[in-house]
Amino acid sequence: MNLRAIDLNLLVILDALLDEAHVSRAADRLHLTQPAVSNALQRCRVVFADELLERGRGSMRRTARAEALRAPLKTLLSDVMALVDPPHVPLASIRQTIKICMADYPAIFVIKPLLQVLAADAPGIDIVVQPWHGAAAAKEALVSGASDLALSVFPDADDDLQRKHLLDETYRVVMRRDHPAARGFTLDHWLAYPHILVSGRGDTNSPADKILAEKGLKRRIGLVVPNFGMVPDLLKSTDMIAMLPSHCVLDADSDLVAFPPPITVSGFPLHIAWHKRRQEDQALQYIVAQLSAILTEQ
Repeated sequence: MNLRAIDLNLLVILDALLDEAHVSRAADRLHLTQPAVSNALQRCRVVFADELLERGRGSMRRTARAEALRAPLKTLLSDVMALVDPPHVPLASIRQTIKICMADYPAIFVIKPLLQVLAADAPGIDIVVQPWHGAAAAKEALVSGASDLALSVFPDADDDLQRKHLLDETYRVVMRRDHPAARGFTLDHWLAYPHILVSGRGDTNSPADKILAEKGLKRRIGLVVPNFGMVPDLLKSTDMIAMLPSHCVLDADSDLVAFPPPITVSGFPLHIAWHKRRQEDQALQYIVAQLSAILTEQ
C-alpha cells in the first residue's frame, strides 16, 4: 500500500462511511457534499483494494474487509486526536456528544442528576441514551464506536474494554402501601398474588422462579413488561407485586412500600464500560466520574 495516497481527512471520511453505511448520512454527519464523500469512497476502494460498501436491497452493506477495518480505524483516529489535541480543555468549552447504552434501569435514576451536573459544569456535553440489547451487543457497539459508554452488568473482563465496578445491587419486593399483603408480609403473602416481571425479551421466568422451583414452590407471573419504568404505576392501581432492583424503588414515593424478598435472591453488580482507546477522552472520563459519584450517593 502506498501511504502517500492516504491522508487523515480520507480516513475520517472512511470512518463515517463505515459507521453509517450510507453516503448521504456520512456527508450530513461530516458537513460535506454527497459528491465529495462519494469521491472519497472511490479513493478508499482503490487504496484498500476492496469495495468496502456494497449495494444491497435498497441499502449498502459493509464488506468483510470493511468490518475488519472499523475498530482499528477508530483506534488510529483516536490516537491521532490524542497526539494533536491539547491535553486539557476547560469543561465548559467542550462540545461533544456522549452515547450511553443502558436499559431504563439504571437510566431512570442516573440521567436527571447527570443532566443537572452537566448544566452547571459542562453545558456543551450532550447525552444520547441508547437502548440496551444485551452485553454482547453493547460490547460490539463500544468496539465499533456506535456507543461511547455502556452501563449494566459486564461479568467478564475483556481485552478491548475498560470496566469499572459501580455498585452491588440488591432486590426489593414492592407493592402499593395499602396492599393486602403489606401487613405482616410473608412468603405465603408473596405467593398469593400475581407478579409483574420485567423482561426485555418477554421471558416468563427469572432466577427467582428457579429458586422457588427448587423449594417446590411457584409464583404466578401475571404480567410481563419490557421496562422498569412501567412498573410503579401498575403497582399503585392493582394487587400485583414486583421484585425490583432497590434503586428502582423511590423512597419519596409514598404510595409504594418495599420489603426484603422472602427467599434468598442474589443481587448483581453494576458496571460502566468503555473502549480502551477512549481512556484519554476528557469528556467521556468526566461522564464516567459523574456517573460513579451519582451511584455512590444513591
